[in-house]
Amino acid sequence: MQKQAIISIATVVGALLLIVAVALAVVRPWERAEPAGDAANVPLVDESTHILDDAGEGAPVLVEFFDYECPSCGQFHPVVEDLRERYAGEVTFAVRYFPLAMHPDAVPAALAAEAAAQQDAFEAMHVLLLERQQQWSGSDDAAAAFRGYAEELGLDLAAYDAAIVDPATLERVQLDADAAAALGASSTPTFFVDGEMLELQRYEDVEAALRAALEG
Repeated sequence: MQKQAIISIATVVGALLLIVAVALAVVRPWERAEPAGDAANVPLVDESTHILDDAGEGAPVLVEFFDYECPSCGQFHPVVEDLRERYAGEVTFAVRYFPLAMHPDAVPAALAAEAAAQQDAFEAMHVLLLERQQQWSGSDDAAAAFRGYAEELGLDLAAYDAAIVDPATLERVQLDADAAAALGASSTPTFFVDGEMLELQRYEDVEAALRAALEG
């Protein structure tokens, strides 16, 4: 029994060390991505994009490129949640990863969200990561906190650990980051409404763009 416990602990520790190694291996997305010759050829939403709310064909589409460790993204989170509630059925809301190099735990957080997505729990993990941002950001072991969230959500931890260290999970995160860079995004959060990048001056600008799209 004791031997099994030691093996289990060693497995978890090994997985967490690999998380760190994978995170350090990721390149700066805006330096890796090739500039798009025609940004119109870069899809804002593709088959892998996480759709939070689907209002159907013809509805305005809001896409947010975000960084889980970005303070502004954390501040915008309740704003977006409020908009989702008030424009349910009218607007499609989608989110895509754009971890910035200045935030060391942004990539591990995105990997945690994507690992949860493989168990149909993306939105639940997404909300936890943003709502608890101040708890894990800058901590000594954010990856352990993320694994704790996975356990809290009732995920299969063996599958979660495997997904975290799977190169395909990092590639999925990088896919979004490359798209963001190719579309001209350089900071987070960056919002697009019906293909147009928003120039934000205040929180209300996002809703103003949605209302204009609905009325147009």
